[in-house]
Amino acid sequence: MTNILIVGLGGAIGSILRYIISKLLNENISSTFSWGTFAVNIIGCFIIGAVTSYAQKHGLSGEMKLLLTTGLCGGFTTFSTFSLENIQLIDSNQNLILGIYIIATLFCCLLTTYCGLKLFS
Repeated sequence: MTNILIVGLGGAIGSILRYIISKLLNENISSTFSWGTFAVNIIGCFIIGAVTSYAQKHGLSGEMKLLLTTGLCGGFTTFSTFSLENIQLIDSNQNLILGIYIIATLFCCLLTTYCGLKLFS
């Protein structure tokens, strides 16, 4: 139960930060490109990489790692987890799985988003 609360707290913080950053960027940069989403994806990827690296080198309690990766980064952007998993596949030379995972994720997510949009239209 404690882990669920830790993830929930991190997720709440990450979601709030995503909202604030996206809102600030999208309101202040006039463009059809979504700078807010772009920025949070990049920031989230950096955070999950830094936390993972720090945890491996210096140690980090399981709760703190859960708070920062699954919670904060998960609430901030799931793209960070997707990116970390792909780097881990690269590091373990699982190139076929890497390619399948990237292509299948992009294709299936785009397809299901389209289907969801069309569901009630």
